[in-house]
Amino acid sequence: MSLHKMLSWALVALWMALIFSLSHQPASQSSEMSSGITEAILSAVEKAVPDLEGNMDSAEHIVRKNAHFIIYLILGALTVNALRTSGTRRNRRTVFAIGICVLYAMSDEFHQLYVPGRSGELRDVLIDSFGAAAGVLLYMFAEKALNRNTEKAFKAKEIEN
Repeated sequence: MSLHKMLSWALVALWMALIFSLSHQPASQSSEMSSGITEAILSAVEKAVPDLEGNMDSAEHIVRKNAHFIIYLILGALTVNALRTSGTRRNRRTVFAIGICVLYAMSDEFHQLYVPGRSGELRDVLIDSFGAAAGVLLYMFAEKALNRNTEKAFKAKEIEN
């Protein structure tokens, strides 16, 4: 196994471990972290838009749900990259990457059923799944754009010679 392939899968595993550790926090600890992040965001927004009044509860809910989406967006991109380095064909890696991420989201919510004060939410699995799909699609679009630019540069160089 090549070093690049091993590193790609190691990043997937490390990101999954991060998700697991965040999910394993009891509700009080998770809420405290979310509140701190939300307060920092609201403070920055208030500086940029002083007349805007923010509701802490609704802002915290939005921050938590966006965190789900973004964390799984990153997992989706890391997973499709690992599948690419493993030689999986383009169409299959899209389906496999999303499938792996959806299964992990389901297992993560199941895990939360056993964490004090936490619950497993179907809504969170859906948000995680959409985030993973967005990460996979962004990766695939970026890969296609990079390939197109590389081909153009190669053709331009051929014309010069």
